[in-house]
Amino acid sequence: MNGKLRWCVIGLIGLATVINYIDRNALAVMWPEVSKDIGATKEDYALLVTIFMIFYAFGQSLFGRIFDAIGTRMGFTISIVIWSLSIAAHALVRSLPLLGVLRATLGISEAGNWPGATKANALWFPSRERALAQGIFNAGASLGGIVSAPLIALLFVYFGWRGTFVFIGLLGFVWLVPWLWFYKADPEKHPGLSDTEREYILSGRTESGRDEGRRIPLGELLGYRQSWGVILARFFLDPVWWLFVSWLPIYLAETFGFDIKQIGLFAWVPFVGAMFGSLFGGWFAGRIIGAGGSVHKARTLAIGIGCAIMLPALLLTIRADDPLTAVLLIACILFGFQMAIGNIQTLPSDWFGGGAVGSLAGISGTAAVAGTLITTWLVPLLTKTSYAPIFALSAAIVPLAFLSFRLIGGRVEPVATTPINTQE
Repeated sequence: MNGKLRWCVIGLIGLATVINYIDRNALAVMWPEVSKDIGATKEDYALLVTIFMIFYAFGQSLFGRIFDAIGTRMGFTISIVIWSLSIAAHALVRSLPLLGVLRATLGISEAGNWPGATKANALWFPSRERALAQGIFNAGASLGGIVSAPLIALLFVYFGWRGTFVFIGLLGFVWLVPWLWFYKADPEKHPGLSDTEREYILSGRTESGRDEGRRIPLGELLGYRQSWGVILARFFLDPVWWLFVSWLPIYLAETFGFDIKQIGLFAWVPFVGAMFGSLFGGWFAGRIIGAGGSVHKARTLAIGIGCAIMLPALLLTIRADDPLTAVLLIACILFGFQMAIGNIQTLPSDWFGGGAVGSLAGISGTAAVAGTLITTWLVPLLTKTSYAPIFALSAAIVPLAFLSFRLIGGRVEPVATTPINTQE
């Protein structure tokens, strides 16, 4: 009724996210062979994850400001060109230092996908549809997790690990063709957008009466408790996701003795749960709002239920003694995570105008990486005999994420921002 072009935009961004996760997961899946060829250890892998995450953290904040400055179209173009070149260049690796450099450039450029998606969501969707749109985007991350392990294992069989890196590097350049053709401008000026859909988007986007275009200075933005509610929620919750993104193949190899082919057969299963969690979390919040419930109620219930699913599943994973049970429990964990995180990621656009969305999404993404780095450093120390301690730690931080959102962020409603922060 209101047109479909906005759904095509988020669909393209979701597809970019699939490619993003194929690229970043490739090293983990092929690590048993890559490590043999370059003489690396598990501790070296933790170092590479750390390098990736540090530059990923910097990239979140950097690209948040870039997207607010130059717009969504060119922001995505710059991000995906750099990350595609970086992953393809992994084929040239002969030593650990060069691999470290390439993980750094991959991290800083792949980070742009997240503040860019949050920015596009705020531009193209009214508040009642944002959680579903964010869920579709996040489902791209989950779908990338589903297809990456079997796809990379298959490519490895035919092309080896060097050829696989070249092949997946080409995917980003293929994606750029429809992106540059389709995304000609933001909704205000897009020539293919009908008047009806344009009015639907803009009226829903500015219904709070805020100045959606004002770029809020970083110092001012950090003066709001709502900003810290998002930042701390991401700091505590995101490490659970990254634990499985970065370490699941190695967990399967070390705990159950899997080789690359067996990893390809099992490692995709948890991300099916993540994909359904992304979509369900967005649908669930949209359903509440569509039935007359407040945005606050929708976000609180979706985030709370997601965390409530994660906590017991993490505790049960401690005692999982066969691979099928383990991956099914991890699927439940990632279902709950995506249900919660999709709604957390809409909070910048729920609380602030369009001029701050990319920046706050980037800052909170940086905080998420900071939390993830702590767990990354702990994994080699805590998993010498079992992964149970790191699962227990993950269970302990889930409630902290919810409390950060609820107690620090406060009620989810538009914040009246002014050039001088006059909050009480």
